[in-house]
Amino acid sequence: MNVAAERIERLHELARAAAASGEDDRARYYVRLARRVAERNRLTLPRQFRRFTCDSCDAYLRPGKNARVRLQDGHVVVTCDCGAHARYPYQE
Repeated sequence: MNVAAERIERLHELARAAAASGEDDRARYYVRLARRVAERNRLTLPRQFRRFTCDSCDAYLRPGKNARVRLQDGHVVVTCDCGAHARYPYQE
């Protein structure tokens, strides 16, 4: 694991901790920083990081707090407070 991937993992942990303590702006800052690190180093973000962040507003999503999670026809639909939707397939 290179330095950039380690930094992305650390930023993910920081964003999760900040969102859990109610500091949404700080969590959003960590998410944006992690995305920038990944872009500059041509890395893909880990799946868990992509699933728990909003592509539109860069918020760290917490189901029940700032995100709604629903199951529809073989897909998980995650809706952020900003109104953005993300759909992920699942197997029953």
